Amino acid sequence: MKQQKGLNQNLKSISKIVEWFENQEELDIEEGLKKAKEATELIKETKKLLKDAQNEFEEIKKEMDKA
Repeated sequence: MKQQKGLNQNLKSISKIVEWFENQEELDIEEGLKKAKEATELIKETKKLLKDAQNEFEEIKKEMDKA
């Protein structure tokens, strides 16, 4: 369940960053760079969480195949 909260929170945060970029009439370069770095870290973390979830599903599938 912790992964689900992490995934959901990360996706919401990434969405807010995308929305921020979309709503800028004139881009503040420094703020944009900060947001891009934040998004990059969130994406990396999200990929790891998704990979972990995939591994859990594969383990469950292996257990089900044994039954």
